[in-house]
Amino acid sequence: MQGTLTSDMASKILDFGPKALSTPLVLIPFSLKAALLKRILDLVLAEQADDEELDFLSERWVAVNIDDLGLTFEVSYNGNWLIRPVQSAEVTFKGDSKSLLLIAAAKEDPDSLFFQRKLCIEGDTELGLEVKNLLLSVEFDAMPVAIRTAVAKLAEALQILQKKAETQQA
Repeated sequence: MQGTLTSDMASKILDFGPKALSTPLVLIPFSLKAALLKRILDLVLAEQADDEELDFLSERWVAVNIDDLGLTFEVSYNGNWLIRPVQSAEVTFKGDSKSLLLIAAAKEDPDSLFFQRKLCIEGDTELGLEVKNLLLSVEFDAMPVAIRTAVAKLAEALQILQKKAETQQA
């Protein structure tokens, strides 16, 4: 992939990729997106749920806004994941899909992205820090194989594209 890809093509893929995904995402009913998000959260945070580390989310709502995908939702946990359209979250995490993917793959530190203004946390800072610490406690290697493999491959491809695109800017 690296050898035949020009820096211009890499830049176009980085720009076009999220736009191409956002169009079909708009067409999917929220209930289907919420069901998928619940399954992913159940899989990724099963250990934390078993250890009662999610109790701080009971009756508290955290919004996620993935700008470039046009995907926004609120999450809460009361023994089961609750997901709804954005209404009245206490804290909101905003970022683009590329930054969030790199965080999920443990390739980027959320604090670095926050200071680069690629990740924004608005609202209840204490709740935001609790959520951030919870997510950082998830061991990438402990994630289900299918999720871990998909995230790792996507993050690897993203990093290759970003490096290639940077050569154009240099």
